[in-house]
Amino acid sequence: MKRGPKARRALGVGDFKFSAKAKRYIAQIVATNRVSYGPFSQRFEREFAKAHDCRFALFCNSGTSALHVALAALKERYGWADGDEVLVPAVTFVATSNIVFHNRMQPVFVDVDPKTYNIDPALIEAKVTPRTRAIIPVHLLGLPCDMDPILEIARRRNLRVIEDSCETLFARYKGKRVGSFGDIGCFSTYIAHYIVTGVGGFATTNDPDLAVRVRSLLNHGRDSIYIQIDDDKDATGAKLHEIASKRFRFISMGHSFRCTEFEAAIGLAQIEEKDAIIKARKANGARLSKALADLDDVLQPPTVPSDREHMFMMYPVVLRDRPKTELVNFLEDRGIETRDLLPLINQPIYRKIFGNIDDRYPVAAWINRSAFYVGCHQYLSSKDLEFVSGSIHEFFKR
Repeated sequence: MKRGPKARRALGVGDFKFSAKAKRYIAQIVATNRVSYGPFSQRFEREFAKAHDCRFALFCNSGTSALHVALAALKERYGWADGDEVLVPAVTFVATSNIVFHNRMQPVFVDVDPKTYNIDPALIEAKVTPRTRAIIPVHLLGLPCDMDPILEIARRRNLRVIEDSCETLFARYKGKRVGSFGDIGCFSTYIAHYIVTGVGGFATTNDPDLAVRVRSLLNHGRDSIYIQIDDDKDATGAKLHEIASKRFRFISMGHSFRCTEFEAAIGLAQIEEKDAIIKARKANGARLSKALADLDDVLQPPTVPSDREHMFMMYPVVLRDRPKTELVNFLEDRGIETRDLLPLINQPIYRKIFGNIDDRYPVAAWINRSAFYVGCHQYLSSKDLEFVSGSIHEFFKR
């Protein structure tokens, strides 16, 4: 693509570099020849669970897979019927809603808060029907949802809660970590995310039964007696014979959503260095906010309520009263990568299913029209951030 006169190295919304520790861990895997689920995966799961105040963390191949099996496990456990409803925000990555369809259930949209862009708790109850079974609040771009009213509605209406925290790791809401509020929390470690493993995701829970169900569903629906190759390591006699008889016993309609030791090693190295990542991303978010503060009349700055943390997986740029297209193109021409701020209800496939429903979700429609995000990851330098903020200023001075 032809760049403008101030073109420079592309500044992506995310990046990744192998640390010395990650390289060392990968070398250990190569030396042991153990590729399938093993010591590194187990360590990664323990550290991830600890970092999110949960008893269990189950590593899988994507945040989407985690969401899919989370809903499947709850549907199986509570005997929900095909066509039952799940509430999802009208602004989120398409996977949040897609997995509802894939589980043969029906997504019902709830508009979002105009300041945080997360699901608006004040609008949830009006969407609950006798067929509503669960809510999937999405912690967007690094900012936790307002969980107290969501959980209160869920308790009163007997609804399950799946936290879609694919974009928000480590953050606290009123002192408690994301992923530990609902029945199951779901995270992504895909490229450009907070922790990067190439492909990868997590399901977290404090419920032992759900942990067993999710682990099974991630592994073809296997009997939990034999999920990994070490499960028969010390077994002898009758116990070994029982495991042998059940190695190919499948109790649920599961999936192959597993990862390898390589992804786990890459992620483990980063989670052990998470404090530096968090510090850098928060600082970069604050730097961009400060640099753009004088554009408050045309840009809405990120909101950080006092009762929660913003981890700034990405940095939202939201125009108050005009479309984003010209600004997006201006930045792209200068090598600054952008992404739409997670439009859902206007996606072609959703238009085909639901028609044009923008008038029912005015905040989502405004965000779809006027909001996008840029990177604020730890690999960006001060000069990179100055170039981003300077380019935005240049656009509005034209």
